[in-house]
Amino acid sequence: MKAFQFNTTPGIRFGSDYSVGTAEEVSKKLGNKILFVTDPGLVKIGLHEKTITELQKYSEILIFDNVEADPSIKTLMNCVQQGRDFEATGVIGFGGGSSMDVSKLTALLIGSNENIHEAWGVANAKGPRLPLALYPTTSGTGSEVTPISIITQEDLEKKGVSSPIILPDLAILDPSLTLGLPPHITAATGIDAMVHAIESYASKSVNNNLISQTLAKEALKLLGSSIRQAVINGKDIEARSNMLVGSMLAGVSFGNSPVAGVHALAYPIGGTYHVPHGLSNALVLPYVLRFNISDQNASKLYSEIAPIVFPDIDTSTSTQDISSKFIEKLSDLSSELGLEQRLRDLDIPETACETMARDAMKQTRLLINNPREISEKDAFDIYRSAW
Repeated sequence: MKAFQFNTTPGIRFGSDYSVGTAEEVSKKLGNKILFVTDPGLVKIGLHEKTITELQKYSEILIFDNVEADPSIKTLMNCVQQGRDFEATGVIGFGGGSSMDVSKLTALLIGSNENIHEAWGVANAKGPRLPLALYPTTSGTGSEVTPISIITQEDLEKKGVSSPIILPDLAILDPSLTLGLPPHITAATGIDAMVHAIESYASKSVNNNLISQTLAKEALKLLGSSIRQAVINGKDIEARSNMLVGSMLAGVSFGNSPVAGVHALAYPIGGTYHVPHGLSNALVLPYVLRFNISDQNASKLYSEIAPIVFPDIDTSTSTQDISSKFIEKLSDLSSELGLEQRLRDLDIPETACETMARDAMKQTRLLINNPREISEKDAFDIYRSAW
């Protein structure tokens, strides 16, 4: 067995209403002045109120609720400034991947005073950071257990910081926070989590390892068995629990064995056309996987996870046939869940394929993990197929 490294969030807490029940523990870890990072949509519906009320028994709270989808560098720096002015002793990220990503880098920049432009990339963050706790309200990004934060630059390019330093101290998994997610968001974020597990399992990363692959399989078992029910009946707490834990396991997996071509090609869609990240992944997923299966090892790996997601798949045929059927069934699942199937369904012009292909080539930290090398022409062809 080859050498590998494995890191994840040291404290993971799962349970219904744990967003309230863990308040004392969180406050002890984060200190007496907590910056609470979230988005205006969650504040509007009051999802944060019970958590805030309980936390205020132990700490002073400042709410920063200006996080948008695909958060901008401007939003990040505004959050950092408010946290500094408040003299925050700790940071909470409460929401989807956007709020959690902003909170990670806010904790880093306040704690270390480093220049964000020197932190982009892999293992460039210096630290230390402020104490950090993350509360996911969707089941998709897995950001609560990943050492990664993605921020949209002024030119709409997405840049990331990847470092174990930004792993939080605590991840609070409360399925009751996800009960109100609309079906379309449940579907898109659920597919996103599945993509994390699929890409991690087949990643060409030198750090792809037995632990990450085992977690990816367990994630796909939970996600594949529960995503339909979670979309059909959002109040099913068992389905919601499975989705939340499945998303977390997929996050731990890809936090160590990174994602690849699907994400690289999804980023220009989200960054330029403001398509939600999970849907961006779903739109290119079958086309990137079809491109990959001409690689014998990728085909073998996809065939191994196919029956985990789809137990009825015929495994008596060749690995190529199994992996092809797997991709077909993933596409069918996306359609069944009501997600848009083509780039043109979102009013993305065909002429954008060329620009997006060029932009996708900037995602080198992701492309190097893909089972097959993707050239700019390959990316263009994939976008054209997805259009």
